[in-house]
Amino acid sequence: MSHAQPFTPAITDADVETVNTWMAAAPEIESVASFVPGPGIQRLGLRFDINKLRAALEECLARESFQGGMQEQGFAALPLTQRPDQTEWTDNDLSGRYWLRADERYVEEPREELVEEAQFSAFNPKFSETYFEEVWRELSQRFPIGRMRVLSKGLYNCNSWHRDPEPRLHVPITTNPGSLFVVNHHVTHLPADGSVYFTDTRGYHTALNGGETHRVHIVAALAYSQITE
Repeated sequence: MSHAQPFTPAITDADVETVNTWMAAAPEIESVASFVPGPGIQRLGLRFDINKLRAALEECLARESFQGGMQEQGFAALPLTQRPDQTEWTDNDLSGRYWLRADERYVEEPREELVEEAQFSAFNPKFSETYFEEVWRELSQRFPIGRMRVLSKGLYNCNSWHRDPEPRLHVPITTNPGSLFVVNHHVTHLPADGSVYFTDTRGYHTALNGGETHRVHIVAALAYSQITE
């Protein structure tokens, strides 16, 4: 191992002392691969069988491919719930209303049309009798579930920095340590171990995949009162 020559600064001030303090200790690098709760994100007690979740993903993808017009940008979806008797899904159904500050003006603006989550009250019959239907049933007994989708995020990919009209539940199916969820100023990893995570996506948030494999989550919107502006 090479050793740098000792450096003697020509100026010693508070900034030099600050950097020296940081250099005196090694950074902590273990907890980034685990879940750390924080404001706007919490792991619930409910858990599902991760092996059954992964088997259901394979079974559903054998029945129908991921949908959406933004797959080249890393966003793809399988709609697990629907409006009663719905047979077609628009890109707006798969994504929906969100707000963001997109440029140097720092002005918040809406994107897409508001989707009424409570309308999505039926399970998609294309995926009936899979473990995903059991997951939907279990969640629906506890919470008002709206759109429930399987969302895939491509490798080295990030969502916009935005807020949604309602909070969401996440159930990771496949992930990697480079996949992170950010709510306001809190950043953490969501392990795929069958856990259910509450994410208050009414605040600004993003999901990013900095790993070398796709990240796939069940994401269920909670159809409480929606923010409209």
